[in-house]
Amino acid sequence: MEYDLKNKTRAELTELVVGLGQKPYCADYLFTFIHQKHISNLDRITPLSKSFRKQLADAGYRISSLTLLEKQTDPDGTSKYLFGLPDGGSIESVRLTDKGRITLCLSTQSGCRMGCRFCATGRIPFERNLTAAEIVEQVYQIESESGSADNLVYMGMGEPLDNAEETARSLEILHDEKGRFLGMRHITVSTCGLADQIRRMTEWTVQPRLAISLHSADDLLRQELMPIARKEPLKRLMEAIRYYQKQTGRRVTFEYCMLKDTNDSHEDATLLIRLIGNLKANVNLIEMNPYPGCPYEGSPPARIKTFAARLEKAGIETVIRFKRGRSILAACGQLGAQRLKGLDKKGSG
Repeated sequence: MEYDLKNKTRAELTELVVGLGQKPYCADYLFTFIHQKHISNLDRITPLSKSFRKQLADAGYRISSLTLLEKQTDPDGTSKYLFGLPDGGSIESVRLTDKGRITLCLSTQSGCRMGCRFCATGRIPFERNLTAAEIVEQVYQIESESGSADNLVYMGMGEPLDNAEETARSLEILHDEKGRFLGMRHITVSTCGLADQIRRMTEWTVQPRLAISLHSADDLLRQELMPIARKEPLKRLMEAIRYYQKQTGRRVTFEYCMLKDTNDSHEDATLLIRLIGNLKANVNLIEMNPYPGCPYEGSPPARIKTFAARLEKAGIETVIRFKRGRSILAACGQLGAQRLKGLDKKGSG
């Protein structure tokens, strides 16, 4: 039984209140006060009768919230938020500004099971999946402190499709017209390539943008960089992406972290063009961000530009994502890096 009212969609709240003998419109009051007014105390939802509020509280229903433990801000304007979870764990979220647009980078898990070798979060022990309430609460707390965001990216700690049910539920909540009412064109879900879940995304109630963490068009190299690729080889992944595009007609973004003398050669660019050239797709080239003990270095800027030019010449829309928030370990692949210092000390003892 789920007792966190913030974790329920409006349809689920309607089912709940009707089951408790109330009118369906009571669900709209609950949903709006929780997801639009950000009320976390049942007693403050005054359109509901006192007796019904007491009935909910006596039955154990509650409205969860996260605890903001720390906020850090980089000179480039990027902010990182450390949130405490009710069971003692923690997650990090990031607020980025770019040409006047504000983007929030959200976490979906505490830790990560994927183990990508160029990513700090991949070295942190997995603790648990986040609930939909904990995902949307990151948005509400950051926006209440810093103003409304233009875009959301599910690219923080964890693999969103390894927590697919709660990820999809959070999207439904955020898209609801009685709540945040954020358009799906303004939300991107990133995955390291879980093929079955990519196929299932076509059945989701709401359809966000899809980004694929690719990082190499060579199967063996990708398996070295991303252990999950041993279970999800490129053939299987590309079949799932083609199925997704056939069903949805949507463009796919491929994320490619540029690693010096590893995946940044002319030949690597050629392989990437061959792999995705016939898809409706674009590429984000990401400057690699180091963390303690990382076995890779970032590609030099000149080599990244050469790689991008090669893709553009082949007709593939390409953007270079420059480093943001590095001084506070808030850049892509750095979330949770602060914990690694403690882990490395334990390992060296």
